[in-house]
Amino acid sequence: MPELPEVETVRRGLEPAMVGARFTRVVQRRPDLRFPFPKAFTERLEGQEVRALGRRAKYLLADLSSGEVLIMHLGMSGRFLVTQGGATRMPGEFHHEHGGLGAHDHVVFQLSNGASVTYNDARRFGFMDLVPRSEIETCKHFAEMGIEPLGNELSGETIANLFAGKRTPLKAALLDQRLIAGLGNIYVCEALFRTGLHPEAPAGSLATKSGEPTEKAHQLAEVIRDVLSEAVEAGGSTLRDHAQVDGSLGYFQHSFRVYDREGEPCVTPECTGTVERLVQSGRSTFYCPVCQKRSRTR
Repeated sequence: MPELPEVETVRRGLEPAMVGARFTRVVQRRPDLRFPFPKAFTERLEGQEVRALGRRAKYLLADLSSGEVLIMHLGMSGRFLVTQGGATRMPGEFHHEHGGLGAHDHVVFQLSNGASVTYNDARRFGFMDLVPRSEIETCKHFAEMGIEPLGNELSGETIANLFAGKRTPLKAALLDQRLIAGLGNIYVCEALFRTGLHPEAPAGSLATKSGEPTEKAHQLAEVIRDVLSEAVEAGGSTLRDHAQVDGSLGYFQHSFRVYDREGEPCVTPECTGTVERLVQSGRSTFYCPVCQKRSRTR
C-alpha cells in the first residue's frame, strides 16, 4: 500500500499537468474500481477546471471549479501515466506489469492544456469519488480521520492527548488512521527506531500520570515529521512501486536504518545489537532490541 510520501510524490507529479486545466473529455472504461464510480461521473467532471491538487493522508484531492472535489485513492496498485508535449512520465511506477489499453487503464482524463492523464490499476483496489468541498471533512472518507502528521497539529502534547491511558502497542496506535492519518508501516518503524521506542510498548507510556507529554512524546512528534519530510524529498521509499516525477527512482530506501534489515547490525554507533523482526497485526516490525528497550518508554 502506498504510504504518505509516495502519494505526495504522485501529487507533485500530477500537479503541473492538472492544475489550471479543464477536463475536456473523461473516458471511464468500467463501472467500478473498489467501489462504483459516483453517478454521472464523467458529466460532472467534463468542462470543470482543476483549481488545486492537494492531499489528505493517502488521498489525492482535486478541487474543481464546480465546487466539488475529485477524491482519488491509489489502493495497492493504482498509478497515473501523464502524457504531455510528446513526452510520457509516470509519477508512480509499479513493479506490476502495465496492462494493455482497456485491461488496466480504467480512466483517462483529457485536459485543455493538451495533457492526458491515465489511471491504471491492475488490482482495482483504488477508487474515485466526487464530494462537495463544503462536505469534505464530514464525508465518509474523512469524518473519522485523524490529524495530518506533517501539519502543525502534531506535537508532543497532541500525542499525549491521543495516547493517554491506551494499552495498545505503540506501533499499532501510530498506524491507527483515526488518530494520526497517513502513517504507514515503513515510516513508523523508522520513527520508532530513531526515537528509541519499543514498538510493543503501551501507547499510554508517552503520557505522564497527569496526562502531560513525556520527553519521548515531544521527540517522536519531531522525528515523525523529519522521517516523512526526508522521504518526500527523496521521492518516496517503496522504490519498485513509486518513482519520482521524472520517472527516476527515489533514494530514501538507502537511508533505512532499521526497516527490512532483519539480521543486520544496528547502524547506531557503538551499538552491539542486531535488527530483529516481529509480527504485529499481520505486519512486519523491524527494531533494534538494544536501542529500543521497553524500559525506555516508562
